[in-house]
Amino acid sequence: MNVRKLPAPMKRVVHLGSRSYGRLTSERRMLPSFLICGGQRCGTTSLYRALAAHPVVLKAVLHKGVHYFDTSYERGIDWYRAHFPSRRSAEKIAEKYGVPAQTFESAPYYMYHPQAVARIAGDLPFAKLVVLVRDPVERAYSQHHHEVARGFETERDFGRAVALEPARLHRKEERLASDPGYYSFAHQHHAYRARGEYARYLSVMAQHVGRERIHVVESERFFAEPEPVYDEVCAFLGLPPNLERPVFEQHNARPRQADMDPDLRRELSAYYQSHDEALAGWLGHTPIWRRQ
Repeated sequence: MNVRKLPAPMKRVVHLGSRSYGRLTSERRMLPSFLICGGQRCGTTSLYRALAAHPVVLKAVLHKGVHYFDTSYERGIDWYRAHFPSRRSAEKIAEKYGVPAQTFESAPYYMYHPQAVARIAGDLPFAKLVVLVRDPVERAYSQHHHEVARGFETERDFGRAVALEPARLHRKEERLASDPGYYSFAHQHHAYRARGEYARYLSVMAQHVGRERIHVVESERFFAEPEPVYDEVCAFLGLPPNLERPVFEQHNARPRQADMDPDLRRELSAYYQSHDEALAGWLGHTPIWRRQ
């Protein structure tokens, strides 16, 4: 049964039943060995589907992103386990291919939520993290277009939305960091400029899980050269690289929006200069978008 094609009410019933059954069998279920943690609008869905097609990878049962470590942590680890395949499924994969099976999920907000990475470090102490980065100016513009299309953004002018960001996010990060039960819609959906400060978030990740457990991928390179980038990710995750090649496609792409105001583009590019220079330390080279 293809759950994605079901009507929304029926889909909710199927998800509820699956999670209830999953919770009852949680002790017999896997936990992720790796996560795609972001960034938003950087190709995470495309990489998720490519990795989900790997023959020794079992994806989350219902959703590509469970959002446990950011917005659902109060539900508990048994609820989280309910979203993943059984250990028996993993054993069958291991018997067939002679290597351990792995499972994972993809939730871009994990990169940005102030408590998410510490929770990941505590509950998944050996999990590896994959992060995609993209020209932060284009990423911010794409996010705004995406949020407007989903009805999560009422300010349709990108420049005005960026101008509103400081007021919308005022002290939200501090509140999220100090209050486990707090949720901020603006922080999740309206942080256009802040989300492109990649090195800042990567530094926090490294403090919690260690730099050796983080792999950073430039989205521009992934879409231009998917095969070698995919092989590098597989090597980092300890996955056999050449059992079967996935079909590389771009997912969640929206129709190209109107060109950005040139003055705003220059302003944002200048803003990200120092952040991109810090990111070069993670990539081992100047980011692709700074070389063009």
